[in-house]
This record gives sequence, structure tokens and C-alpha cells, in this order.
Amino acid sequence: MNINGMPKKASSSVPKWQYSSSVTTKMLNNLNPICQATQQLTLKGKFVITHNHSKSIPGKLISVQIYSGTEVDPETGKGKLSEKACFKQCESMKHSHDAQTMIYKIKIHIDSHFGTPRAFLIQNKHKKKFFLQSASIETNDHIIHFDCNSWIYPIKKTKSDRLFFSNRCCLPSHTPRALVELRKEELDRLRGNGMGERKEWDRIYDYDCYNDLGDPDKGPEHLRPVLGGSRLFPYPRRGRTGRKHSTAGPSCESRPQPMNFDIYVPSDERFGPNKLKELKSNCVHAMVHFLSPKAEFLPRRISADFHSFEELLDMFSSNRNQTIEGWMRDNLKKLIPVEHLKEINHAMKENHGQLPIPQIISENEWAWKDDMEFGRQMIAGTHPTRIQCLTTFPPQNKFGIQSSIKQSIIEQRLEGWTLSQAMEHGRIFMLDHHDYLIPYLNRINANGVCAYASRTLLFLRSDGMLKPLTIELSLPGQYPHLEIHRVFLPAKQGTQAALWQLAKAHVLANDVVYHQLISHWLYTHAVIEPFIIATKRRLSVMHPIHRLLNPHFKDTMHINALARLILINSGGIFERILFPGEICMQISCDLYKEWRFKEQGLPADLLKRSMAVKDSDINNPTGIQLLLLDYPYATDGLEIWVVIKEWVKDFCSFFYKDNEAIEGDVELQAWWSEIRTNGHGDKHNDTWWYQLTTLSNLVEALTTLIWIASAKHASLNYGQHAYNGYPPNRPTLCRKFVPLEGRVEFGEFLKDPDKFFLGMLPNRFEMSLAVALVDVLSRHTSDEVYLGCQQSPGWIDNEVIQNRFAEFKQEIKEIQSRIMQRNRDLKLKNRRGPANIEYTLLYPDTSSSASTSGITGRGIPNSISI
Repeated sequence: MNINGMPKKASSSVPKWQYSSSVTTKMLNNLNPICQATQQLTLKGKFVITHNHSKSIPGKLISVQIYSGTEVDPETGKGKLSEKACFKQCESMKHSHDAQTMIYKIKIHIDSHFGTPRAFLIQNKHKKKFFLQSASIETNDHIIHFDCNSWIYPIKKTKSDRLFFSNRCCLPSHTPRALVELRKEELDRLRGNGMGERKEWDRIYDYDCYNDLGDPDKGPEHLRPVLGGSRLFPYPRRGRTGRKHSTAGPSCESRPQPMNFDIYVPSDERFGPNKLKELKSNCVHAMVHFLSPKAEFLPRRISADFHSFEELLDMFSSNRNQTIEGWMRDNLKKLIPVEHLKEINHAMKENHGQLPIPQIISENEWAWKDDMEFGRQMIAGTHPTRIQCLTTFPPQNKFGIQSSIKQSIIEQRLEGWTLSQAMEHGRIFMLDHHDYLIPYLNRINANGVCAYASRTLLFLRSDGMLKPLTIELSLPGQYPHLEIHRVFLPAKQGTQAALWQLAKAHVLANDVVYHQLISHWLYTHAVIEPFIIATKRRLSVMHPIHRLLNPHFKDTMHINALARLILINSGGIFERILFPGEICMQISCDLYKEWRFKEQGLPADLLKRSMAVKDSDINNPTGIQLLLLDYPYATDGLEIWVVIKEWVKDFCSFFYKDNEAIEGDVELQAWWSEIRTNGHGDKHNDTWWYQLTTLSNLVEALTTLIWIASAKHASLNYGQHAYNGYPPNRPTLCRKFVPLEGRVEFGEFLKDPDKFFLGMLPNRFEMSLAVALVDVLSRHTSDEVYLGCQQSPGWIDNEVIQNRFAEFKQEIKEIQSRIMQRNRDLKLKNRRGPANIEYTLLYPDTSSSASTSGITGRGIPNSISI
């Protein structure tokens, strides 16, 4: 029998035995074939490794052992294990940045009854880590693939070899007997014991609250509440690091140095060899360019203003300094380890071309002031998920306090419609930033900013565009639940037009805060992390659902850890640039209370916002009908949602033949239970969670996860440079209220409305920091993997699934073509708008590669990777 259990071929095709002794050979020839267990076969292996070392790793320092997936060792109860073999040959494959990719070959001797290889152990005796991309083992009749994409740390640190399973998937009940114990042991290893501080090389997944955002060791002003684990501050869980608690605040975890980028995530979740360096380079490049020498690192809200729009536009000039010199070098030394400065400076010298101009001003530097562009961005900008169709007039808060917007002033602008007619036909829309902000405004406005809560009403014109009708800005009244309202109306010129522009700026500041804190950070980054942790703890890498989801979790835990380090922490970037300041994350907690997983899929979200109605037509796979037909985010998104869902349904149907198989899958049920009770533990009693007992519920849950991680995140993130990159279009805070007639400020406003407007926007430092941030966030990195693509062509050892995935990729490509066709349709005015920015934020870009990294304004990565 050969290693696949097939009848042994003629002797001419049998591999040469690996024995040198003639006595042994003679003895073997005289043995009965059944007893020839000592006969040996040779397997060939190929391992693709990437590292950042100046020299290749000596092969003798890396060893491999192979597990049989079909033959059990009676002594261990596990698959037979081969002897160790070391890497032999080595050839260079490619260089990328400072990383070198090598292919190592190996020969492994096994006995003729070894069976089919289905797992291997690898040991690294080198003093440094390396990144194992993939492996393959060649048998007589086929090649067995292993997708690894993991850091392999020195054995002196890990104390154990690293186990990898092949790309063949199976449900727990179908696990080959040779792999049952290995499967169980690996999951136990990944769960750990919940004790101790995690080290860089650990591969342990566990949950913790957000108790690492404050830094009380710096002073009481840096104390922040623990998010998660309480009724007052509910929140999704993050990955546990186990760092020691702060001495000044016992409930807070101590914090590492911010710009060292050194924070624990399980080693399999760490960026690949090039990405961290690329991200660091992008960060410093943006900081050096946008943080003008005049800005310096001054305290919040003290540095100088921009005095003209021309001066503001100079931020994007290519003549600005492109090297780390003078005051900037001194300040960067406080933020970044000295050893990184030289490599970053070198990278910057190689990349000092013209920075891309934000698209909002690339053709017309005043397009951002256009009212129709203001409305269009609510359905085709970087935050198209907040607008809703108004179903009740006047709007009111949860205490029954009604808006001060009057029907009479609206009907004057409805182009012949009455308000009731327009609402009946779904033509009145609202951007609502009122209820969640009102309780916090007194605290916020005591810190040197000027913020309102806002409601903006819009009318759907016959050409499909949204015309702003009115803006209501509100402040808390003297008594609880009472409010002070101001209503503003559109105007084309004069004082009223200038006041309207100020009111729009306050609305946009509200929208930026909700976009960054809620839609982007909370509803994509934060809510996905518990699903990742549960997947790694409860679903074996052999599980088909693990295999399906894993590409959509790439780099997310690492980018979230960095966000906790420099973005959402006390004194972090969000607190510096967003008007809620130190209560940013408390607002995020409040809005997590409203989060429902069932409402995160696109059709459900559109129904919740009354942007669509249910459609029972069996020929409509979305199950809904849009009220606003030219809604680029929804139109493109629904096509993507449908093909994801069909792909997921076919995938799941292949492995689960009936609902009983789903209900009886012990790993799947443990996974779903842990997500609800641990990962989103503050919502474990909520009744809206899917019961994971049917194929339809499983498909809906998985489609929702993939949608959030891929298309939804892409639509919210990669347009930031185009729209947020020019601060007057989307300011992060306002420093003045809209002036009241009769006050001194009103006189200043009348004297020079543009100067007043610029003085109301963030100061030079805050504005520059915000632009630097969106410059970094909007860039695709060179190792991005896009929707419809996989890191490896052999990502799953199943021809039926591979063929179906190829169909999925083709469907994605066809969507790309239809998106571009819609963008060329002049009747669809929201596809471009007054600023002439075509809507490509949901253009999947399956042709993307390393050559298309950077700011592209398109492309749907598989995962939340930035």
C-alpha cells in the first residue's frame, strides 16, 4: 500500500528505500509484504518563509515533523509522527521593502504505512522569529497545501513546537481519528488558562474589558472609566494582554509606550513582515508633512489658526519639508524609538512626491460649500449610514420634547408638495445627531469647544438629489429635559447664507464624531473583535466556518490594539481632535447600548432607518425595495450583500446537510455561546440574538459578519481622505457658536464672515493632526487581500468549494462593471455630484495588488486591516 492507502504500484515506480546497509536490504527482500513496516518512502516539502534579517536563516536550525491524518499511533492515540527533518535547499523568491522571502525544501522519510500527511510540527532554533507564509507536501499523487501566515518564534521562547493542519476542512464529528486529539489539544492551547502577562510570542486568546484607555500614572486627568462589564459602561470585549495594573489606578492596566507600536496581540494576529514598517512610515510621513513647523506640539486649542483658505490649501503643497529635521526630529524622538527614525527618514526620502489633493477640492475648491453636495455626501460620502427617512413630524426626543421646526417653513421649500404628501411618498429625510449628544453638551462645552446637537431635514427632489430644507441646532435648557433651539434655513447670499454655512459646519462636526466613534470604530472595529477571539478559541482551524471567516479577520486585532494605544486612549488623537474630548468613549458606550447584531446586515439596517421597505417579490434576492433609488452606498452595497450571502449559503450547505448537523456541531455551538456570553457579555440577556439552529440563521449571521468586516468597513474608511482630508468640508470640532444678533460676536461675524468661519474651525494643530490621521487611514497597504481574492490559491482542499469561490470572484467582477456603468449614467446625479467625485468606495477592485497600494478611494479589503 502507498501513503494514500492505494494498492502498491509495480516495483519500478516504488521510491528508492532510504537504507544504505546491504544486510538490511537483504532482510527486507525476504520479508512478507505485510510485515514490511520498516520500508521507507520519501516525501518532499516546500516552505515559503519571509524574514527581515540581513542573511537567510540556516536551514539546519529549522526542523519539521509530519503527522499522519489517517493512521493512528497506538501508543499516543494521535496520528503517526515522522522523525525530524531539517530544511535543506534554499532559494530567494523576492524582496519587498526590507523583507526577504525564501523557499526552503525538505525531504522527509516515512514508512510505507504512514498514511496521508495532514499536519506538521515546525521548530525554530534560530534566535529570531520568521514568518511562515505557506507549506506544501508532495505525495505520490497530489500536493497537500498548508496556509500558515504565522510568525514562528524561537523554541527558547515558545517552549513548544508549532502545529499546523492542512487545508482540508471537516466538522468536529467528521474529524479523522488520527487528528481528534490534536484538534482538541490545539484549541485548549489557544484558550490558555486566563493567567499571567502575555508575551509577544504567545498564541493565547482571551477576553478583557477596555481597562487600558486611561493612564492615571500621568495624573488624575488621565483616569478613564473601564468600558465593559458594567451596566453603566457596557462594551464589547477586547483581547486580553494581562499587563500589570497601574499603581495610581488599580482598575486600570498599565500602558506601554505609545509610538513604540509594541502591544500584545496573539502572534497569529500580528501584522506580516512589511506592514508594521509600512504603517509606521505612513504615520511619520503624514505627521511631518501636515504638522507644519509653525504648529509645534502645543497644548490643545492654543496654537495658531489658519487665517485664509489659501493658507489652508498650502497644507497640500509639495514644497513642504519632506525630511525629519529640527524641532520635528526632537519631538518625534519623544514618540518614536530612535532606532526607527533612520529607516523612516530613508523611506520618506524615497517617497516625497506630490501628495494627493483631497477629491472634494481637486476640481473645484468651493464645491464643498454647495448645498446639494452637502446632501449628497449623506448618501454617497464617507458616512452614508446615518441618514433616515422621516416617518413622524415633528421629530421628538425620548422624553416627548418636540423639535421647534415648523411645518409652514418646510412646505415653502417642497416644490409644490405638502408635508404630508412628501412624507407619505418617502421624500423627507433627516440626519439626526440630537438625542445622544444633548445629555453631554454641558460637559463638552465647558472644555473650550462649542457644540450643539443637531437635526437636518432634506427633501428628495425629482432628479433624485437631496435638497437641504432646514437645520435645527439645540442646547440643553436651564432645567432638565428642556432645550434651546435655533432653526436655520438655506440662503444663497448675504448674512443668512453665511449663517447657514456656520450651521452646516456644526452639523458636519456632529457627523464626523458619530462617523469616527460609532459607525467606524464601534460598529466595525470593536464589535468584530469578540467574534475573532471566539473563532480562534472555539473553532478549530480545521473547521469549515473558521476557514470561511479567517480571511475576514486578518490584522484586525493588531490594528485595534494600536487604536487603544494612540487613537482612543486618554490624551489620544480622538480626544485631541474630536469635540467630545475626554468623554468620547463614554458616548461610544451609550450608543453600544443600542447595538443589535441582527440590525447590522445591510437590508436590516436600511429597513431600520426607513430607507427601504420590505419586498416579497421572489425575484428580488435583497428582500427590500429602496425608497431613494439613487442611493449609491445602498445600491452598490446590496449587490455585494447578495453575492456574499449566496456564496456563504452554498459554502454552508456543502458542509451542513440539514439543521440537525448545525445544532449538533459542538464547536459551532460553543463559538456562538461564547460570543454572546463572553465577547458581547453585556448583551448576553438580550433576546434578539439569532438561535444558531438553522441554516438560514447561520447564513444570515455569517453574511453579516463578512459584510461588516469587508464592505461596510471599506465604505466608512477609504473615502476619508477624499472628504475629511479638507477640514472645512468635515470639521472635527467647532470653537464658536453661531453668533446671535446683538452680541459682540455677531459684529465680528458681519465684518468678515470667512474669517469668522475659519476661526470657528479647529486650530492649526488640530486640523493638521486630523488630516494626517485620515491620510494614514485612507491608505491601502501593499499586503492587502481584497473581497473575492484569497492569499493562497490552495486556501481550501476542496475542489467543489474552490470552483464555487471562483464563481463568487467572477460575480464580484461583474458588480465592478455595473458600478462603473452607473457612475457613467448622467441621470444618476448622486454618483458624482457637484464635486464630481465618482462613487467607488464599494468598488471591490479584485485586480488590486501591491502596485495599487496607497490612497485609491476604492477597493474592499477582506478584513478591517487599518
